[in-house]
Amino acid sequence: MNSMTGYGRGESSADGARVVVELKSVNRKQAEVVVMLPADWEPLEARVRDAVARVVARGRCEVRIALDAPEGAPAGQRLHREVIAAYAREWSEVAAGLGLSGPDARVSLELLARCPGVFQTRAPSMEPESAWPAVSAALASALASLEGMRRREGEALERDLEARIGLIRAALERVRAIAPEVPVRHRQQLRQRLQAAGLEGVSLDDERLLKELVVFADRSDISEEVARLDSHFQQYEDCRRSREAVGRKLDFLSQEFHREINTIGSKANDARIAAEVVLMKTELERFREQVQNVE
Repeated sequence: MNSMTGYGRGESSADGARVVVELKSVNRKQAEVVVMLPADWEPLEARVRDAVARVVARGRCEVRIALDAPEGAPAGQRLHREVIAAYAREWSEVAAGLGLSGPDARVSLELLARCPGVFQTRAPSMEPESAWPAVSAALASALASLEGMRRREGEALERDLEARIGLIRAALERVRAIAPEVPVRHRQQLRQRLQAAGLEGVSLDDERLLKELVVFADRSDISEEVARLDSHFQQYEDCRRSREAVGRKLDFLSQEFHREINTIGSKANDARIAAEVVLMKTELERFREQVQNVE
């Protein structure tokens, strides 16, 4: 079980430069891969997407790929001649406007060198096909790092989900023990109401009363819902043991849990069961919130 959130980084060398890949994944119901590449590497985008899609089944994953100069290497720079010429013209026009001439009007190289934008950094470049082996290696490293973090987050999620399911199971066991008592209690309450109304002569064996008791017992029977919940617990265990992405399955399963628990609450007609239903709903809501983070 993996989390959808994580971060991964990988590096690889190519022709004296360094390829850096950074991955960041966040929650999203569907799989979405966003790739940011140097402009001349756009032909590699489809390959990058395919590589990420083989690992990331759910969530939004941002992929940033850059080509940097090696650490410690001086950044390549060149003079931006057009910008220098524009500065020189501007300074000359300012000097002429102020009526300056001679040394006072001279535009020095020292002055121009201090102007912003006259030096242009040259980023290293590489043909896409030549770059792919290094990109692929850095991407594989970043994906392994991302998967490691998502797995660790997933283990924490699994422990929390296990705790929620354990509390729901325990509450259901208490409901299972209480359920057979509900028709008996109803029969006793009906006898007490008859006595309070001064109808001691009316027997509980009366056909009309028997019919009412049978209808109540049928209406309050929750055995089917309990059996389906047992089946859902088993499906959860199957998801927990699976090595595939199970986030969507768990999301659907949580809806099925809610349906059965809700039906138990509406059918049980018992204060003790109602209290257990409230507990189960509370834990199920926490379960559903955490499931939104599972891949």
